[in-house]
Amino acid sequence: METPDINSPSNLQSRSTETLSPVTEAANKSSADFEAAFVNYLRYERNMSPETIRAYEKDLYQFLRFFRNQEGGKKSPGEITSLDIRDFLANLREKNYQKTTVVRKLATIRSFYKFLLKKGLVTNNPLTDIPTPKVEKRLPRFLGVEEVEKLLNAPQGNTFQAIRDRAILETLYSTGLRVSELTGLNVADIDLTGEIIKASGKGSRERMVPIGSFAMEAVKKYLEVRGTIPRHTAKDPEALFLNRFGERLSSRSIRKILDKYIRITGLDERTSPHTLRHSFATHLLNRGANLRIVQELLGHKHLSTTQIYTHVTTSNMKKAYEEAHPRQ
Repeated sequence: METPDINSPSNLQSRSTETLSPVTEAANKSSADFEAAFVNYLRYERNMSPETIRAYEKDLYQFLRFFRNQEGGKKSPGEITSLDIRDFLANLREKNYQKTTVVRKLATIRSFYKFLLKKGLVTNNPLTDIPTPKVEKRLPRFLGVEEVEKLLNAPQGNTFQAIRDRAILETLYSTGLRVSELTGLNVADIDLTGEIIKASGKGSRERMVPIGSFAMEAVKKYLEVRGTIPRHTAKDPEALFLNRFGERLSSRSIRKILDKYIRITGLDERTSPHTLRHSFATHLLNRGANLRIVQELLGHKHLSTTQIYTHVTTSNMKKAYEEAHPRQ
């Protein structure tokens, strides 16, 4: 009897129809592809941002590499036990990782095994009896109103970079966007008439965010000079914020731009793009904004995430009380 050719067109066609998704295809190969399957799951099913996916990849790579021996062999995820997990965590402590970092890595591993169980790639979860270390929640770092004004006024001149940088900083503070949301903006996402921005947040959840008059004027001025930049590539023609080569700015580029003006203004070097998001939320609440509204503006899925800012405003109120009350 003639052996069928598995690579014949008919068989290839039938095999291709069985491929349901990138996740299924990767998972069906071997245990060595568990990591790739998980990354595809984050990308295609969870719709996570590239920055978040890279963080997961980094943590997972460190975790799986820990179980390689000197002979080149390694334990597969299905062979890893609770004792192995404890050894890995002990190794992190020996290397003096901060507790917040350990908690983040542990969260990555939990997500990984939750995925493996969901897809039937393992039969047990070695993290079932592993507690998550308790970490004291730090209050978000934010700038005062005068500090924000100083930062926003730092880009000076009529060069493309100065006009663009002013628009970027104004937009971050005016809308509270995440950096990934800012870099993901297209020209069509700006409603100049309604003064609204359409932002695509975590899990590709879209929301409409108002943009203030100062930020809108800065964006309008930027759009006037945006067309003067030579486009060396038509790869992403609709991107809003561009570098000098006409390409979409990355999150790393935004960080470098902010660092430049942090040095110029002499503000706290720990200030990050996310600090402007924290400042946005804190200033709104300090001026009486409703917590639910701030939640929607920030794109938080759960109100508990937004409530951290109430601790900031309460702390400020208590400080003002202690400084002003005559019986303190």
